[in-house]
Amino acid sequence: MKKIFLIIFTTFFLSNLYSAPVQKVYFAGGCFWCMEESFDKVDGVIKTISGYSGGHVKNPKYKDVIKNTTGHYETLEITYDSSVVNFEKLLDIYWINIDPFDVNGQFCDKGESYKSVIFFENNYQKKTIDNSIEIIEKKFNKKVVTYVKKFKEFYMAETYHQDYYEKNFLRYLMYKKGCQREEILSKIWG
Repeated sequence: MKKIFLIIFTTFFLSNLYSAPVQKVYFAGGCFWCMEESFDKVDGVIKTISGYSGGHVKNPKYKDVIKNTTGHYETLEITYDSSVVNFEKLLDIYWINIDPFDVNGQFCDKGESYKSVIFFENNYQKKTIDNSIEIIEKKFNKKVVTYVKKFKEFYMAETYHQDYYEKNFLRYLMYKKGCQREEILSKIWG
């Protein structure tokens, strides 16, 4: 009897241990360096990876993505603990870090690869995204131009793009300031 109890307990314990509530979400919001900085500060975010998603080219390189020939967007992969932060909260954080009304890209980065995109993986996420867009459009009386696309594949960007805002702090700060990112976000979101 003890042996059966031990087997059941061990199976239960291990299944709960390995079914941790770790999930991923994919957002494109212009420069992935800026998006990385914004999400790295969020409680429950385990890690962020800058990369590319949404296109038709396998294993794209930055130089090709910014030429707008790959169909990819600068995208952030966010790994998070859903027992600490949920999809809705991450979506709220996403919105206040982009200009959802800019049809040409984000801030000083223009072109297809810099446009804002929310990638969804299931019907729940799609419905949540659609509801949030409806709320923003009613609040601002403007059309949200952020794309909503089914997630297919994510490709990690080159190593020098990872944690760029930390590794190249002064250069990053000059870039962010030059793009007036904080000023534009303040005008939109208050």
